Amino acid sequence: MNAATAPPKSAPLVRAVDLRKSFPVRNGVFGRVSAWIPAVAGVTFDIARGETLGLVGESGCGKTTVGRLLLRLIPPTSGRIEFDGTDLLELDRTALRRMRRRMQIVFQDPYTALNPRLTVRSAIGEAVRLHHDVSGKGAGERVDELLGMVGIAPSLAGRYPHEFSGGQRQRIGIARSLAVSPEFLVYDEPASALDVSVQAQILNLLLDLHARLGLTALFISHDLGVVRLMSDRVAVMYLGRIVETGEADAVFHDPLHPYTRALLAASPAGRGGVRRALAGEDPDAASPPPGCPFHPRCPDAVAECAGVLPPLEEKRPGRAAACIRVPRA
Repeated sequence: MNAATAPPKSAPLVRAVDLRKSFPVRNGVFGRVSAWIPAVAGVTFDIARGETLGLVGESGCGKTTVGRLLLRLIPPTSGRIEFDGTDLLELDRTALRRMRRRMQIVFQDPYTALNPRLTVRSAIGEAVRLHHDVSGKGAGERVDELLGMVGIAPSLAGRYPHEFSGGQRQRIGIARSLAVSPEFLVYDEPASALDVSVQAQILNLLLDLHARLGLTALFISHDLGVVRLMSDRVAVMYLGRIVETGEADAVFHDPLHPYTRALLAASPAGRGGVRRALAGEDPDAASPPPGCPFHPRCPDAVAECAGVLPPLEEKRPGRAAACIRVPRA
């Protein structure tokens, strides 16, 4: 699940093409729309089979929205989402439900993601019964198998979510996501709500599961150290756009985009062991600056940056950046 063990190149399992999502701002008694906020502003990427793509950036950059769009939990404003060659936006409700057996999400908060009125056995068993048409003894055996895979004793399956610790609840959430035998998982900050020691346990569990099951994933996080551990490739987001992509080790060792360099300098996982605060504040997403959206905070900006919106283009083999100041090798 890191660059050293990246799978061989193949046709992508997941593909997003010029994906966009804007949310309305409503005001007044009648809730009239006064503005639109572009949360995702033209995102394009592929995820190969067996690969984990890390999606990283500051809070509010659109990472979570991208994950929810890929699973069609929310509709895009425009763009295309393909899964195994099928355009998800063309599927009706019945076809989409069948497709969802192949893709699942693990949420950030392990408590709110579980129904407090259902026992663990009922919560996981419901997914097994609905998607695999298995009931009775067969469903119970599958629940026990899933709990064992994530390190929860099957004897605890009769308990309710509030009877477990946060780390145990996240393990249960992972077991539930695996109940339908998915090929693709979206992890939305799966360890950020947990204590540091528990985070390591959950991340090691995910690494083990991916090695055993050959899963494909989008791993969303603001923690650069976690993204480097968990990802084969990395996509860096800023204000709804992807500004850099590449193999994880290459991006962390030699970042091309000024924003990626600033993120690394501001992170405990940064280079040189010295943290440097990222200058300036995020611009208003409802009225982004002209040209490159990062130029008001960029130490390398020149006058041209305020007038040109740079495309994400290949600068080096396997490396892309959206910056006019980064030359092509």
